[in-house]
Amino acid sequence: MELSVIIVICIIAIVFIVKSINVVPQQNAWIVERFGKYKATLSPGLNVVIPFIDRVAYKHSLKEIPMDVPPQVCITKDNTQLQVDGILYFQVTDAKMASYGSSNYIAAITQLAQTTLRSVIGRMELDTTFEEREQINTQIVSVVDESAQNWGVKVLRYEIKDLTPPSEILRSMQAQITAEREKRALIAASEGRMQEQINLANGLRAAEIAKSEGEKQAAINRAEGEAAAILALAQANAEALRKVGQAIMEHGGHDAVNLKVAEQYVAAFSGLAQTGNTLIVPANLSDISGLIATAMQVAKQQKTA
Repeated sequence: MELSVIIVICIIAIVFIVKSINVVPQQNAWIVERFGKYKATLSPGLNVVIPFIDRVAYKHSLKEIPMDVPPQVCITKDNTQLQVDGILYFQVTDAKMASYGSSNYIAAITQLAQTTLRSVIGRMELDTTFEEREQINTQIVSVVDESAQNWGVKVLRYEIKDLTPPSEILRSMQAQITAEREKRALIAASEGRMQEQINLANGLRAAEIAKSEGEKQAAINRAEGEAAAILALAQANAEALRKVGQAIMEHGGHDAVNLKVAEQYVAAFSGLAQTGNTLIVPANLSDISGLIATAMQVAKQQKTA
């Protein structure tokens, strides 16, 4: 009898010890109640409670939790139905408030996110909803997070997964997109043709300018060449005249000039006399004879010298 009592006592002691020891995992918080009243929040690690008096009433994970918000139909400002599907990310920051602030904080957050989404979408037109996803997400997070503080929950972000308008609207939007693309293609083609004409005109103008510049430079070069030739000829004539003058100033220079003039005079009349059938005779033959005599005298003097 005593042995059985001892065994029973040992079993009760083991159960008591097992019930009194609680190991809380990391990133978790457990709520302990004593006689139905909040007693403590157990932190991660080994915790001891009084069995049959204290009990773990709630267990909360402190990790970030993604929650799929059920799809719902929203009405836009221009009276268009739009089915919206999203994901809400939240985290329990106060285990006590999460236990006693709401009977079901997950359902409360879900319902509040849905009603807020309908309100935000109702203030926008259909085209705006596709462009302002970031603004929609921000407004939903701001509203839901403000209310969720009373539930010990921090709403981190909301992401719209899909916006699905009715099939008729989809077809209309697709037609609009196609027309817009065709419009952009036509505009791009016309701008390309315009640019081509501009490029051709610019090329032709540049060619004409280059041609005129070449002709201008060629004319300048010819003018400079002709000027240089005239200058060289003038310089040669001047040098020849200078030398002739110097030769005239030397001894016998005047006689040589007279002889040269006489020779050219006779040669000129000789050529004229032989041209055609007409005989040209000087008006004063005495001048020719005198000139020839002078030339012969000069020649004799040159031989004597």
